[in-house]
Amino acid sequence: MTVKLTRRAALGAAAALPFASAAAPVLAAGAETKANSTIARSFQLGDFSVTTLLDGSVSRDGVKDIFGGNASDEDFAKVSAENFISPDKAQFFFTPTLVNTGSELVLFDTGLGQGGIQAALADAGVTPDQIDVVVITHMHPDHIGGMTTDDAATFPNARYVTAAAEYDFWSAQDAGNRVGDLVAAKVTPLAEKMTFIEDGGSVASGITAMSAFGHTPGHTVYHLESNGQRLILTADLANHYIWSFAHPEWEVVFDLDKAAATASRRNVLGLLAADKVPMIGYHMPFPGAGYVETRGDGFRFVPVSYQMMG
Repeated sequence: MTVKLTRRAALGAAAALPFASAAAPVLAAGAETKANSTIARSFQLGDFSVTTLLDGSVSRDGVKDIFGGNASDEDFAKVSAENFISPDKAQFFFTPTLVNTGSELVLFDTGLGQGGIQAALADAGVTPDQIDVVVITHMHPDHIGGMTTDDAATFPNARYVTAAAEYDFWSAQDAGNRVGDLVAAKVTPLAEKMTFIEDGGSVASGITAMSAFGHTPGHTVYHLESNGQRLILTADLANHYIWSFAHPEWEVVFDLDKAAATASRRNVLGLLAADKVPMIGYHMPFPGAGYVETRGDGFRFVPVSYQMMG
């Protein structure tokens, strides 16, 4: 599979700038924008207010089989030890992102569907009915689970955006496919409110789709730009902040096309490192934001401290 991500799709070689410290703009419908809690954290990107929302977190065992399918036990243990983490256990984070463009509230992914997204939005001063756009980066259960609540749309006033390749693949699955069945229950009922986006397409002014296939057939990351400041929402491009960065070629069990996923990781992480553009990753340790630097033949995720705080 050809990975379509290019620097042109990322709006060229504009220089990366640090996050501004100006006060955040007022959200639509008068909600508060600034959040700094254990489940909601706001950053400023030009005129955009960007808030990461912790939907949930869970510990998992057997992580070598999850994140290092083609790595030796010795290499996996070595990288883990070098980074002060266990080779046997990891903490998973699930982090949708809310972007206030000044005219619309755009939510990227909806979480597990266990109430976490509503709680995090409330900490950010937002109610579900205020969301204008819901963007689905891909249709794994932890990204679409919160689309409906008790069989009703969680975000009743929103329009929905996703990649056509993603919708077509999962909606064509036979009954009994776990993800396909969830798509039928959560996504298909909202199809009339859904539009499909291609590589380079625009969700809203300053929000551009970048195809990064491999994790799923239509997995899409999003480039944000406001007043010359840039950020990439990387979704599930890299599922772990150490292993998937240090060795992008290590196979992740959740990636449907392992080779394409590796190519996408190297492409996007290389762009982030070269242009010094910050990122937000869905499964990075909360608040999910940080930078990328090259390290050897791989990369290193540098978590945000105070650089992006408003």
